Amino acid sequence: MSADAHDWIRIQGARENNLRDLTLDIPKRELTVFTGVSGSGKSSLVLDTIAAESQRLINETYTAFLQGMMPTASRPDVDRLQGLTTAITVDQSRLGANPRSTVGTVTDVDAMLRVLFSRLAEPHIGGPKAFSFNVASSSGTGSIRIETGDRKDIRQLAEFHVTGGMCPRCEGRGSVSEIDLTRLYDDSRSLNQGALTIPGYKPGSWNVRLYAESGFLDPDRPIRDFSRRELDNFLYKGPTKIKYQKQGINITYEGLIPRIRKSMLSKDPEGMQPHIRDFVERAVNFTTCPECQGTRLAEAARRATIGGLSIADASAMQVSDLAEWVDDLAEPSVGPLLEALRDTLGSFSEIGLGYLSLNRASGSLSGGEAQRVKMIRHLGSALTDVTYVFDEPTAGLHPADIDRLNGLLLRLRDKSNTVLVVEHKPETIAIADHIVDLGPGAGPDGGGICYQGDVAGLRSSGTVTGRHLATPVVLKHTVRQPCGTVPVRHANLHNLRDVSVDIPLGVLCAVTGVAGSGKSSLIDGCLPPQAGAITIDQTPLRGSRRSNPATYTGLLDPIRKAFATANSVRPALFSSNSEGACPSCNGNGVIYTELGFMETTATICEDCGGKRFQPAVLEYRLAGRDISEVLEMSVEQAHRFFSGPDATVRQADRILSRMKDVGLGYLAIGQPLSTLSGGELQRLKLAIQMAGDGGLFVLDEPTSGLHPADIDVLLRLLDKLVDAGRSVIVIEHHLAVIAHADWVIDLGPGAGHNGGLVDFEGTPRELAASSTVTGRYLARRLD
Repeated sequence: MSADAHDWIRIQGARENNLRDLTLDIPKRELTVFTGVSGSGKSSLVLDTIAAESQRLINETYTAFLQGMMPTASRPDVDRLQGLTTAITVDQSRLGANPRSTVGTVTDVDAMLRVLFSRLAEPHIGGPKAFSFNVASSSGTGSIRIETGDRKDIRQLAEFHVTGGMCPRCEGRGSVSEIDLTRLYDDSRSLNQGALTIPGYKPGSWNVRLYAESGFLDPDRPIRDFSRRELDNFLYKGPTKIKYQKQGINITYEGLIPRIRKSMLSKDPEGMQPHIRDFVERAVNFTTCPECQGTRLAEAARRATIGGLSIADASAMQVSDLAEWVDDLAEPSVGPLLEALRDTLGSFSEIGLGYLSLNRASGSLSGGEAQRVKMIRHLGSALTDVTYVFDEPTAGLHPADIDRLNGLLLRLRDKSNTVLVVEHKPETIAIADHIVDLGPGAGPDGGGICYQGDVAGLRSSGTVTGRHLATPVVLKHTVRQPCGTVPVRHANLHNLRDVSVDIPLGVLCAVTGVAGSGKSSLIDGCLPPQAGAITIDQTPLRGSRRSNPATYTGLLDPIRKAFATANSVRPALFSSNSEGACPSCNGNGVIYTELGFMETTATICEDCGGKRFQPAVLEYRLAGRDISEVLEMSVEQAHRFFSGPDATVRQADRILSRMKDVGLGYLAIGQPLSTLSGGELQRLKLAIQMAGDGGLFVLDEPTSGLHPADIDVLLRLLDKLVDAGRSVIVIEHHLAVIAHADWVIDLGPGAGHNGGLVDFEGTPRELAASSTVTGRYLARRLD
């Protein structure tokens, strides 16, 4: 290996996903940005090849025992990788929506605050656990077992008492749940007649037999005829050991209400199966805990204060304000702790998150916010020669916030780290030391290297990215005139400060402002119901592992009918959820192995080879293709395949045309929804809504994950919607979209309580001439 070999990450023959046998060298200890249209192979190269192989090799350094407890990762499809270092991936996957997870807990600021209050708060109530909403108070007697030769002895220790900060009423959740009994059962029926309407509680199932054979009630009597004692035993009885009558074994009986609370309400709603989640939404009403007022803390923790401020007050403050409060504390005994707190809280503002509060539920953060929260852990890291991988870190950021983020990326690089960034925004591309542009197209038309070099070379390269990077933002010569307005009056939701504004109809209206200025609060939270707005955001779609674009859009129905007609068989044969499913994997294509508390592993089904269907079903053809081959097609390929005069095929063609119109031509129609980005999911939702007759569309950051070339496609689509008589509101930061709008409402001037006001209303041309933050950045990018 040559002397400079340690200065490069060398990749030979990368073929992961759509990569076409790529060979390239990436400089270490520099900032490299990977560009290209959506679906060109950027993530396949950076995340699925470089970062994935680094993690796999790190796992191999652990003992065989530990490796046996880890999910098995296959080696990426690449001939050779050299020069890898430890990779830290900071992506846009949302933080877990565990009800106990907050911004404070995931950044460890809560842990530091608990220590601070345990040292300085008055009255003194105990150690850090006394301020933790995840620790309950408990007491008991400790004991120890001593074994010496043949002698065994148990010696009792002193009684102990653990003072935790958990609110006893809500158990540290901040909310209490009320279960609607009418949603649990039909009281005119008995248990044996199927009275229970809870998922998984069918007559004859173990869940029902537990109650029917408990001896505490009569399973043949309608529930409405239960005695008071029977009803109490049925609904509320605590855990009780009973002998199961038929089996003669001891089991634990528990009333229906506490059983549902433990089995369903203690779980993350987003992790539930769709039918379970729907049941919980119907049957359970969540309200703020009346005892702790949503703070999650016991009374003692709420009463202990530092200078009149409790830990609950501190957690509810805007982080930028909390940082000022910590700055004013001068206590030498906790000096190092205060310094660490100041550094971490300062990091929030540095990356544009100073408007958050520590008690904000982590599951409520957007993908971009979640990614920046993860960054906080790395800002003060002393590690060097690490490879940091960022997947579109500018998502959800105003150009003013991007400037601060760029400073962070450069700081990480300057500590002798290798920084790899998948990105579309020109502001971040401009600071790169090295650029790798992939393409030229998406999906099967991508996966090649179009350019490598510096920014100046990219601008003159003639590639799709280079042409758009060299093109300034252009204002429209004429703007549409509104045909009406939607009035919003005296809005005070979240940080809005008595906002009154008229939102125009019949035009493309952009709502802008720095992150946290109140855009979503105004549009998503304050539009009157009579406006009939259809909101299309980037929240994850609720579906099972089987869901894909074909099932979600209804495209699979005409495809199945076309196959059935061509082969004179039943349409159900061409459903991996019905008759045609491979029996070994139940139509999933993979075998899932549950590993308890560890991550579930998935392996390709050996019987169907991942095709999901029985061999006999794959014998049936439509125009020479079997059903699995059709589902592997991209939207673009399927559109060409189904272009024909047949009525069933025309229905498929219309759905595929809408998916192409929203820029998803590269997606495989059978690709699992769980693999799609937030921006791709949003555009998939838009494709469905375009078939309806809605008059007002609200799109929340529709440019997320889009290349400038894809944004041109999006703008043509938005124009098409408006010209067809619909109204479109986009909550957006991208300057090209703002410049293309007919009307702009700019909120600010800052974030959190420094925002919440209408800073500007008018045309993009008038905005560029204004002194607002958004106006100044728009003016810089104009021709």
